[in-house]
Amino acid sequence: MDLQFDTDGVPFVAWGEHKIRLERTATTNPEYIQKAERELRETPINVKNGLAELRLLLQEETNLHVPLDNDEFLMKFLRPSKFYAESAFKRIVAYYKFRRQHDDYCKDLTPNSVRSAFDHSIISILSPRDQHGRRIMVVESGDRWNPREVPLKEVFRGVQMGLESAMAEPPTQINGVIVIMDMKGLSFTHVMQFTPAFAKMVVDWIQDCIPIRLKAVHIVNQPYIFNMLFAIFKPFLREKLRSRIFFHGFNQASLLKHVDPVALRKRHGGLLPEPEVSGPVLWKMMHYYEDNFKVTNSYGYVSKCK
Repeated sequence: MDLQFDTDGVPFVAWGEHKIRLERTATTNPEYIQKAERELRETPINVKNGLAELRLLLQEETNLHVPLDNDEFLMKFLRPSKFYAESAFKRIVAYYKFRRQHDDYCKDLTPNSVRSAFDHSIISILSPRDQHGRRIMVVESGDRWNPREVPLKEVFRGVQMGLESAMAEPPTQINGVIVIMDMKGLSFTHVMQFTPAFAKMVVDWIQDCIPIRLKAVHIVNQPYIFNMLFAIFKPFLREKLRSRIFFHGFNQASLLKHVDPVALRKRHGGLLPEPEVSGPVLWKMMHYYEDNFKVTNSYGYVSKCK
């Protein structure tokens, strides 16, 4: 299974009956448009006012370099903020302050610089959307992850880049993302990679910084030692995120109550055919957008923030 290209030159992967690609253009799906109005207050007047108000707020943040004239960029933050410009502004400020504060984790998030997690098929966003139109990210946190080959830092960088790809998709901005974390084979060696400081950083990034609707985190195939790992993260979780974490163990039927099997791999109880789409194929797809990632990485604070 490898990358193919549409007549317009955009890459895609054929997986069974599904044609999977990054959807970076405005959605024409009536169901998504209705959901955006119903759940996100996305109406022509709210979009117009939100864009105008957000631009005014950003103009006052003079040491923050972002593309004020780029509606697509601003919409990426306005949608998860339900078009409240003040909330979107706070999210943008938090996002870029995080990137500056944790420069060693966030610098050069481009496919050419972030590859090892994909070469080892630890991260994937290549699968059909679920029954609610949500993008699915799968993170392999056990058997498929060898920390000696792929340090935890590179796993997190890979997760960031995968979500950056999803955040650029209007359908994902509207419908959100779910994450499936496969813990099969999690060992003490894996758990020892994590510290409270790292856990706090990741949870802060999820809860306060990234402009994405994280609708659910599904933990599957977790052994008993997972309790030790979760205990590191638990103190930093607020109720909203905690309520969206689901523990399924080895009960595939439990996961299928949340996610349609059409969008799941066979090893998770789904109907997607084998072989699975490999991490290197996902990397190739993202590499097609290398220049877009470079532009995105050029944004941020250019001097001491307020």
